[in-house]
This record gives sequence, structure tokens and C-alpha cells, in this order.
Amino acid sequence: MKVDAILFDFDGVLIESEAIGNRQIADYLTSIGHPITPEQSMANFMGLAGADFLARIEQWIGRPIPEDFHAARKAEDARVMAEGIEAVAGAVAFVESLPPDLPRAIVSSSSTRWIRRHLDHIGLTGAFGDHIYSGREHVARGKPAPDLYLYGANALGVPIERCAIIEDSPVGATGAVASGGHVIGLCAGSHCAADHDQRLRAIGVHAIAHDFLNVARLLA
Repeated sequence: MKVDAILFDFDGVLIESEAIGNRQIADYLTSIGHPITPEQSMANFMGLAGADFLARIEQWIGRPIPEDFHAARKAEDARVMAEGIEAVAGAVAFVESLPPDLPRAIVSSSSTRWIRRHLDHIGLTGAFGDHIYSGREHVARGKPAPDLYLYGANALGVPIERCAIIEDSPVGATGAVASGGHVIGLCAGSHCAADHDQRLRAIGVHAIAHDFLNVARLLA
């Protein structure tokens, strides 16, 4: 392959969680008097986590987040943790096709508990070993800072310049580009609008892939 390691984002790259999560956010905000579509939710909140996510929600509604927002999010997380979330089309086959000795890691804003649960659901439990890294658990600054990508590359023992990074969100792509890795903007998930590739190109990703067959060709 053209690179010595691959760093994968998780939500929206390997599983279809972005579409599900942003539908829930849109439904909740609309129900409390702040109408928003799932598409607008994705455009404004996708890829954010923790305090950055909450701050963007408050900016959108123009007031502090209602207390029951957290309960609604917790209930939705519990539901999808129980049911599982399906893989992005082609993701499982792509990961399974990688050379067994090619270093790879997940670098995600989600918790390691969330990641491992859904890896198990899509049948990739052992595909990444212990190389599952969370922006909220392994680094002080999560995305869009480049720290998590640098952490993942260091853990794999591969210079970031020799790593491909597969990202779908503008927030993630911003940090990935800043890290110095070779960034592939993935537009394969059901959450990606028609102009999603343009948004990622504007950030400076090195290539765009509309499916995992494109990713394989780019790395071959």
C-alpha cells in the first residue's frame, strides 16, 4: 500500500451513527421550539463532542440547554447500545481486506465503550486489537485539534506522514489535515449530503472517496 498505517474515524466512517444521532438531535430541538432538520443538525453539530458539542447546541437555541436534553441523549445512547448500529456500506469488507500486518487504529471522539460495542455488532471485534483511541479518554484536546491522530500514529509506531487518515466530518478533517497525515475525505455514509465532498475539499483533504472501493483504489 502507499502508506504504512491507517487511522480510522469511527462514527460516519465505520458505522451509520451520524444519521441516527442527528435525527434524534433534530427531533428533540424541534420538540422544544427550535425547529431544525436532520440535515441542518449534521451541518452544525457533526463531529463535535463534549463541551464543544454542548456549546454549539446552546449557540443554536440561544439559551442554556434544558436539563432533559441530557436524559434524552442518554436514553437514545442506551437504545442504540442495546440494538447496535449498522456498518457503513463496504466498511467491513474493506477492513477485512487489509493486509493482516498493516497497522491500523481507530481515532474517534466517542468513548472506547461505544466503539467496542459497535465493532462487536458489525463483526470487527478483533480487527483493531487494543488500538482504539478516544478523544475524550486519551488526549487533553479532542477534535478538531490534531492531537488524537498524532497519538494514534505514535501508538502504532508509524510517523504521521506515513499514515492515511479516513475522516467524514469537517471537524475531524480539520484536525486530520493539521496533523500532517494523508487525509481521505469519506462521503460513503447516509448522512453525507450532495455537497459534502466540497466541504471536505475546502478544508484541504488530500483525496475524496465516495465509497470504500474508492478508498482501496486510492491506497493501492
